[in-house]
Amino acid sequence: MSSRLSHPLSAVGLAVLLSLPWVVLDATGIAEGLPELATVAVSGLAVLGASFLLAWGAETAEKDVPRAFALAVLAVLAVAPEYAVDALYAWQAASDPSKANLAVANMTGANRILIGLGWSGIALFSIYKATRGRADDNVLDRSGTLRDAVQLDKSISTEILFLFVATVYAFFVPLNGGIDWVDTIVLVGLYFTYIAIIVRGDVDEHDEQVGVPAYFQAKSRRVRTTVVLTLFVYSGFLIFTAVEPFAHGLEELGLQFGIPEFFMVQWIAPLASESPELVITAYLVNKARSTAAFNALISSKLNQWTLLIGTLVVVYSLALGRYGTLPFDFKQAAEIWLTAAQSFFALTVLVNFNISVREAVTLLVLFVSQVVGEFIIIQTVPNEAVATEYSITLLLAYTAVYILIGGGLLFYRRRDFRQLARITVRNVRGEPAPEPGRAD
Repeated sequence: MSSRLSHPLSAVGLAVLLSLPWVVLDATGIAEGLPELATVAVSGLAVLGASFLLAWGAETAEKDVPRAFALAVLAVLAVAPEYAVDALYAWQAASDPSKANLAVANMTGANRILIGLGWSGIALFSIYKATRGRADDNVLDRSGTLRDAVQLDKSISTEILFLFVATVYAFFVPLNGGIDWVDTIVLVGLYFTYIAIIVRGDVDEHDEQVGVPAYFQAKSRRVRTTVVLTLFVYSGFLIFTAVEPFAHGLEELGLQFGIPEFFMVQWIAPLASESPELVITAYLVNKARSTAAFNALISSKLNQWTLLIGTLVVVYSLALGRYGTLPFDFKQAAEIWLTAAQSFFALTVLVNFNISVREAVTLLVLFVSQVVGEFIIIQTVPNEAVATEYSITLLLAYTAVYILIGGGLLFYRRRDFRQLARITVRNVRGEPAPEPGRAD
């Protein structure tokens, strides 16, 4: 009996079982009439099951395709709900201009959550697991206060540099008064250039797998391909159908407790839609694959910072029936600048291919303090215009802090940045990156 329960297919069966109540309720239309709490519970379990199925599919695929490409596909599927939510707001903005601000708010909130909670949390979790006896060659035990760090593989340089370029460009997006066709060409072009580079790569010597991925990787290539496609399609279907009700249910519960709608749209809904990525990366860290976890998070950030922004104007124009620039107010411009500044600082942390406890805590504290500060303003300043003015000041102040710290760090690590650029050029040319720990 115990051997049956320990069989890899038992884990797959359990993940599918978590999703079945949602599949049945959604297919029969019963889900639409459920109370908010029940909707959150059932759809949340489906998202959890889908996250594991998606992670197993990506790990299995690593035997047949470049790891970076497998993780990029995983990232696209994991953030599909975020695309759906933002596309909905962009579509509605054609008839209700106020929805354009919600689209930008949701997008910037999701991007900042990925770094503020995702990057910092995964780094801290990786180091915590290593200190608890879980062997992870990517965790560096260094002397000094909060100096332990996660070491990233240099093959991740392509993702870091492309995200760096997208981040610098994002500072200029608000200057045109909205998101326009130029942004679409530049940002979407950046993403597809990145995909074209990584898909040419050789299949890596994949890490020794255990459990579900090891079981499927031992099968023939035809079986593996079928399994991977099935896991991707089914988990993608679950994420696409369950995350929006999950996020909406959380929004409704929050509104019942007096939390403002705008705050819910910017933070609670994106947190729900980002949950598959956070679960997947935590799962990878638990398997001592911290570099793969970071690769997945950086890929998610890259496609949100390029595809998501770049396609919003396309959706808006389709709903409008003609081409139009997706407009937003000055507060949302400040939100974009802050999001770009946070990304800039986070990338300067990674240019030397590691992130320490001190750096992860700094990312986390800056993120949380800004969100808490804005929530306090919303709750304590009754005049909406004055509250907006205070909020903009807060956003610009944090933007300046991120840029100053990131600029100083980039100057200090300018040699690391040049090495990062050289390694990326090698990746573009198809040349092997230097071995970890070897001087370039």
